[in-house]
Amino acid sequence: MTVHGHRFHPAILRDYDIRGEVGRTLRIADAVALGMAFGSRLIEAGGGTVAVARDGRLSSPDLAAALIDGLTASGVTVLSVGRGPTPMLFFAVEALKADAGIIVTASHNPADHNGFKMVMGGRPLFGPDIRALGARAAAGDFVSGDGAVEEREVEDAYVARLLRDIAPARPLSVVWDCGNGATGPVAEALARRLPGRHRVLFPEVDGRFPHHHPDPAVAANLAPLAAAVRAEGADLGVAFDGDGDRLGVVDETGEILWGDRILALLAEDVLARRPGATVIADVKSSQTLFDRIRALGGAPLMSRTGHSLIRARMAEEGAPLAGEMSGHIFFADRYYGFDDGLYAALRLIEGLAARQGGLSAWHGALPRLPATPEVRIPCGEEEKFAVVDAVAARLAEAGAEVETVDGVRVKTAEGWWLLRASNTQAELTVRAEAKTEAGLAAAVAAVAAHLAAAGVAPPEALRA
Repeated sequence: MTVHGHRFHPAILRDYDIRGEVGRTLRIADAVALGMAFGSRLIEAGGGTVAVARDGRLSSPDLAAALIDGLTASGVTVLSVGRGPTPMLFFAVEALKADAGIIVTASHNPADHNGFKMVMGGRPLFGPDIRALGARAAAGDFVSGDGAVEEREVEDAYVARLLRDIAPARPLSVVWDCGNGATGPVAEALARRLPGRHRVLFPEVDGRFPHHHPDPAVAANLAPLAAAVRAEGADLGVAFDGDGDRLGVVDETGEILWGDRILALLAEDVLARRPGATVIADVKSSQTLFDRIRALGGAPLMSRTGHSLIRARMAEEGAPLAGEMSGHIFFADRYYGFDDGLYAALRLIEGLAARQGGLSAWHGALPRLPATPEVRIPCGEEEKFAVVDAVAARLAEAGAEVETVDGVRVKTAEGWWLLRASNTQAELTVRAEAKTEAGLAAAVAAVAAHLAAAGVAPPEALRA
């Protein structure tokens, strides 16, 4: 059936989800049209049930209601599981045997943003799938039907599944920082049921994020957690982003462990039981991580950044573990293969409890090379990819050794540097690593020079 079409703002159709600014690039009508396009595709593929969830953003209830209207208009049955983190939605798809799932969320984006993460037929929708939904909506190519809505409660079952095979060898003291995101009620339930001493920070779900922004990839956002860990004398602290699919960690001294170091620790147990297994990490990850995976007997694989892209690649490779620098950790070992910050936290707690020393000693045994954190540079949605292309062209002219799996990762005499365009925000991201401080300074100077040549003023973090 062909009806009046709907055009999405082009900026919201991202590589691995749909995300935009509410009231400007993302509107209620977009949620209805997405529901109709998604439901039509599902009906044509022979499916009929969609689990739907929402995070704690102020705009999420209205967008979820509009999405459900569009889905039911296409004839599908919606299994509404209510408010919760993204991995709870993924769990609901598995537990309820739904054909597909959608959560209304903008993850770690600003409070006035929102969007949608989608799975269908056991895999995430991304890239061409998202563009195809946009084309279908524009053409008004919708199926009509008389769908239904069924309310389902899955939070208790999700908590039980998270804990099902977690058995810490000794009680630990843990601080949990939910940042007023969607993980609060689940984290509180876990804290009540785990052995040891637990303190949960900011568990109240509040889409204004009054205490700090829920993005554990930004060091400033982890300052309250680090302070609480030191004050409590805790063994570690864990933090989550707004929709709970990413993990941040601080050790007992308050030092931050970025995603690649977390993955290096988690790989030890997995590869001890699965020698030779593939472990996937994104292009932003340290060379130390890839070398560590190889030293543990695993097969390291570098991937493009993007939670949907890595989840799909993980399934293709049969990899039991994958992760990103940003804190997305994916376990197909004893779990489903999707990114779940809460489950990754439990696996880290279990791993630490099996050791007698502290977390600082555990990760302190890993090699530590001079490296930058992930440096984020504001850059317009329309300009960011052009900047990367311009830098890539200059590098090609210079005959540089470049990996182009995602942006440009440039090999230097002592290490590497990376420039890529973010697919979730109007930003460029930069990282660099080297064997020496002098080598790191040279890498940072090189990327700063390339940015300046492309018309982008290097931020303070990249200036000598």
